[in-house]
Amino acid sequence: MKLQNQLDHLSRRTFCERWASAALGVTVLHGFGRGSLFAEESKAATPSGPGFGKAKNVIFLQMVGGMSHIDTLDPKDGPTQGPKAPIKTKADFQLGGTMENLAKHADKISIIRSMTSKTGVHAAGQYIIRTGYEERGTIKHPNIGAWAQHFLGASHKTLPSSVCVNRQPQNGNGFFPSSFAPLPILDPDAGLQYAKSEASADAMTKRLALLEQLDSGFRERFKTSEVKSYTQFYEKTISIMSSTDLEAFKLSEEPAALKEKYGKGKFGQGCLLARRLVEKGIRYVEVAKGGWDMHNNIDDGLDEHGAELDQALSALLDDLKERGLLESTLVVLCSEFGRTPKINGNAGRDHHPKVFSTLLAGGGVKGGFIYGSSDKEGMAVADKQASPQDFLSTIGWSLGLPIDEIVMSPSNRPFTVGDKGKAIMEVFA
Repeated sequence: MKLQNQLDHLSRRTFCERWASAALGVTVLHGFGRGSLFAEESKAATPSGPGFGKAKNVIFLQMVGGMSHIDTLDPKDGPTQGPKAPIKTKADFQLGGTMENLAKHADKISIIRSMTSKTGVHAAGQYIIRTGYEERGTIKHPNIGAWAQHFLGASHKTLPSSVCVNRQPQNGNGFFPSSFAPLPILDPDAGLQYAKSEASADAMTKRLALLEQLDSGFRERFKTSEVKSYTQFYEKTISIMSSTDLEAFKLSEEPAALKEKYGKGKFGQGCLLARRLVEKGIRYVEVAKGGWDMHNNIDDGLDEHGAELDQALSALLDDLKERGLLESTLVVLCSEFGRTPKINGNAGRDHHPKVFSTLLAGGGVKGGFIYGSSDKEGMAVADKQASPQDFLSTIGWSLGLPIDEIVMSPSNRPFTVGDKGKAIMEVFA
């Protein structure tokens, strides 16, 4: 007892983390990151000026590597045309030749063809399109899931409010409590691993009683928010581990035919998992897909990665529509930048942040709609320029977040959803 009361902050944290894993078998939430489980849960703020968006959930599909706008959402004729000719769609616009399935769903989507960013570097561009802020060494910025949890509170009693699929959390909570970070699922087929204790229910009860006794003296001596959150961590972990809602993470419950429809790759199965999660009340789900850095042989790259995106996104829109979830779920497709109109000497395209495209569907968004445009070569914005900040603010507005409300970080600096971007209201019905 005396020894543990003498531990400093960091060694105390390390002790508790390792003790919980060894004694309780608790590992379900370790993916949130170092120390994150001990961050105090902030109370949800009441929006002072809520938006009127219809979205209750967001599925955020991030194409990592720089998706070519010309070969997907903003096809061109002439010398900059991609390996495959543009194709007609169900709406009054064309898509890249690889998007054959998505063309049948064009009446469900809005495309923003006038996106532009200040950086052509992968990591920096990915950070901006996910948070709306330039990355700084002194502070981390929240994604939309964390902003939503701050303003709207938790979306579920036992399950996390945010999940990321095929990626690590990567500071998704930003400066908010680390318990706001998305729960990572690195393999959709494997689902949520280590969610069950190796101990029996009786053994768990005894161990928790021992933990309570062990901690009582320390909590009495050090009445701080972080110490208080130790108890919250164990309570939350036990709640999740005992919840029947964990079935949401099991793709094995889905029919084989539906899994086939999404595509059996990690991205397709990730999209199917995202549908299951929003159906269970998880508000924000990110699904990442790499492979878009196509400096070489873009034709082969599109045959693989473009076709995988086309199949999975189309299946997701179909599935959400059939289940009555599309109107309440905003589906987002984005990448950190586009790619050069000119094909290089290696039959590929290089980084091009000057103009690129994003896609929105569901959540009250218009169908069959194009916002803005690039020039005839796909080189620059021609009309209605939109920034990542505008894009993130649009998503926030769709969720009903007060995008202009200033929130002070722990370092007493002011921040807003999307860094003062302007929501693109024209995309909403």
